[in-house]
Amino acid sequence: MIQSRRTVLTAVAGLAVAALAAPVLAGDNRRLLQVADARATAPNFSGITKWFNSAPLSIGDLRGRVVLVDFWTYGCYNCVNTLPYVTKLYETYKDKGLVVVGVHTPEFPFERSASNVQAALKRHGITYPVAQDNESATWNAWRNQYWPAQYIVDQRGNVVFSHAGEGQYDEIERTVRRLLNATS
Repeated sequence: MIQSRRTVLTAVAGLAVAALAAPVLAGDNRRLLQVADARATAPNFSGITKWFNSAPLSIGDLRGRVVLVDFWTYGCYNCVNTLPYVTKLYETYKDKGLVVVGVHTPEFPFERSASNVQAALKRHGITYPVAQDNESATWNAWRNQYWPAQYIVDQRGNVVFSHAGEGQYDEIERTVRRLLNATS
C-alpha cells in the first residue's frame, strides 16, 4: 500500500514538473512569467546598517515599480563582473520605472567597512541605491545563498525572476522590459 502511494505521488509530482517545464522548453516566456508570478511577496530590506545613494527604502515604498535586487560584495570577482550589466540596465530603464537596489552583503570582515563600500561604488560608477547588509539580515530574509544573485520584483511586490551567478543578462533585461511594458 505504501509503495503504491509513493508511485502515485511520484507520478503526480512528475506531471506537475512537466506541466511547469513545458512552456519553458517550448520557449513560451509569457507562461514562464505567469508561473513565476505565483511566487511569494518580496521580503523587506532589514538590518541595513547604511544606505548609499538613497534614503532608506522598503519594498512597500517601491510598489508600482519594477525592482531589481542585486546581492553582491565588492570583493567577489563574479560580482564585479556583473556590475557593468546591472549599471547599464539601471541607466537604460531608470526613467521608465526600474529601480535597482544593490544589497552589499560582505563575505569577509574587510568588506564591512562603509568607506570601502563607498570607494567600490565610486570605482564602478554605481549611482543606484545600495544597502549595506553587514549582518546578512536582508540576505537571510530573501533566503539568498549566492554572490552575485539577482531578483526581479514586479509592480505588485512579488518576486518573478531570480538568477544566481553571472550571465542571463538578456533574460534579465527581457523580464524587466516585459514588466515595464505591462504598465505602459
